[in-house]
Amino acid sequence: MQEFKKILIGIAFSPNLKANLFEAIRISNMFGAELVSVHVGDKTPEKEENLKAILEEAPQLTTPLKTIWQKGKPIEVILNTCDQEKIELLILGALQKENLYKYYVGSIARELTRKAPCSVLLLIKRSVIRVPCKHIVVNGLKDEQTKETIATAFKVANHLECKRITIVEEISQSELDIKVSDDRTLRKANIAKERIKARENSRVDKILQTINSKGITLKIQSIFGRRGYSIGHYAKVKRADLLIMNAPTKISILDRFFPHDIEYILSELPTDLLIVKQHG
Repeated sequence: MQEFKKILIGIAFSPNLKANLFEAIRISNMFGAELVSVHVGDKTPEKEENLKAILEEAPQLTTPLKTIWQKGKPIEVILNTCDQEKIELLILGALQKENLYKYYVGSIARELTRKAPCSVLLLIKRSVIRVPCKHIVVNGLKDEQTKETIATAFKVANHLECKRITIVEEISQSELDIKVSDDRTLRKANIAKERIKARENSRVDKILQTINSKGITLKIQSIFGRRGYSIGHYAKVKRADLLIMNAPTKISILDRFFPHDIEYILSELPTDLLIVKQHG
């Protein structure tokens, strides 16, 4: 599981700066992590005073804030800073819904999510006043990264004092391979669904045997549907406070036009999103 002992937040002097910084400071304190901020652009007395004023109002950091000021292209600067500072979690403010132009061209947040060497937390519900995290949804799909992602979800829940986790198993409709045309085929399809659910639940149960879930209300939910879209819709309907997903293992230019699971979620974020990048 991941510890997130060094966190980076990209800061822009926008109306959201105060809320973004307050959230990052609270998260850093709850994780006992060192916080680094990076601003891509000129370092001016006005910006320094603005940042100083916000920090004076913010919760006290357990470790001093390190601020990096650097000119350059935002994506390159942030990625280089992640490498140089050995960052384990990158925090970014994100837009809840992107328009078509940004979807196909790619916003800074989207590009960083694809290319970051570490886990990424996209915030859409940032707030100056803390809003408690009450429900975390995490993917339980069959993948070599899932065990670490689920373990990380429980670690994050403990740090955020969240007492409820739902593990969502997304199952492709193609696994059924039964065309429903009458009562007999409907019963056959329902039996097949229950068998698949039992198989998936058994797989997730084996993962949970290695995790301390004490104090957490846990639910395992199987959903038949399109991967990515289904879990995003579930998180939205259930009003989850945080969705945790595996990082995609392979990203290509085609993903911008033929999106896979994570792309459905990035195109319209249902809630705050943590993308867990596997160690190594």
